[in-house]
Amino acid sequence: MLATSPHPSHLPLIIDHLDEKHDITAELEEGILHALQHCNRVRRIRLRMSVPNLQKFVVAIDNDFPLLEYLYIVPMAKDNTSITLPGKFQAPRLRHLILENFSLPIGSPLLTGAIGLVTLSLNNIPPSSYFQPDDLIHRVSLMPQLETLGLYFSRPTLTLDIERLPLDMPIVTHISLPNLRWLGFVGASTYLEVILHRITTPVLEKLQIRFFRWLTSPVPHLSQFMSSTESLRFSSINLAFSKKNFTLRVYPREGANVFAYTLWLRVDSCQLDRQVASVAQVLNTLRTALSAVEYLTLGHDEKEHEEAQPTQWRELLRSLYNLKTLRVPNSLVGQLSRCLRSDDMEPPMELLPELKVLEYTATDDASDSFASFIDARKNTGHPVALVRC
Repeated sequence: MLATSPHPSHLPLIIDHLDEKHDITAELEEGILHALQHCNRVRRIRLRMSVPNLQKFVVAIDNDFPLLEYLYIVPMAKDNTSITLPGKFQAPRLRHLILENFSLPIGSPLLTGAIGLVTLSLNNIPPSSYFQPDDLIHRVSLMPQLETLGLYFSRPTLTLDIERLPLDMPIVTHISLPNLRWLGFVGASTYLEVILHRITTPVLEKLQIRFFRWLTSPVPHLSQFMSSTESLRFSSINLAFSKKNFTLRVYPREGANVFAYTLWLRVDSCQLDRQVASVAQVLNTLRTALSAVEYLTLGHDEKEHEEAQPTQWRELLRSLYNLKTLRVPNSLVGQLSRCLRSDDMEPPMELLPELKVLEYTATDDASDSFASFIDARKNTGHPVALVRC
């Protein structure tokens, strides 16, 4: 243990316990508590364990940690118990702050003094720590080195008030975050819209968003934000529908690593027709930003038996006017084939005018299902290759 360690007393201390399967032993708990008493030597604290054990250590950091650069405290399992940092805790040299379930107001001394933060990630923000967008913008404007910003509110009750704000309200403060490369958000779409309307992120590489409810209104500031951020690149979309939500991943190039997306968007919704309608609205709003997208891969939970209307699917596809390759899973062949059938009210080239390849996965040959669409495109002199994968 530290008390009998032969190492010099001036060496920095690293405190880590990130065991996902086992909680802490009594011996290790004693060792960590002892190490925390040497607050002037602690450089990093990373703790992932049960809430009762976390609270013991949180109480023990009620002091000034002048060398602390990294603080990560996250419950081991899902637990909505709110944790509060002690009043005397200070870390003026803090660079990375990742907390979950913490009651940490945006104006807390820890944040007001941590102007050198590179990473700020507040997960499962409880109601006691709810803050307005203006307060957040003011606080992060004092963190010029910030590279990663994550704001994850708890379930939607936290953001209901912000949904009443008008989106065209005057910009009180507009800031630039010159080093921000990753922005994550969970909450109400209107809350994010207010934030994006007021920040500039010239080197942003990744945007990760989850909205609690299916979208009933456009997200114009998201579109403007994405279009004006030149570092974001969009070439390929992976769109997956599941029982409780849909997930939209946009990649800078076809064949990119699954985690190398530039935009990740998830919206909670239980009905396929609502999901398709929400995606159609998102893609229509982001039409300009996603104008370079050439590949669309659809995914679908085959346990789902609901269907969206052909007109809804057409609205979804209509915004991707430069699409060259469309991939359809077996469970959506029927719905997409009906969507793509020629309509006397709409010319064949009105939908997906640049499409070159239509790929599908199916246990049986589905060429008859897509025959109407394939024949119509061939007759216009713009053939589409039908490929069974």
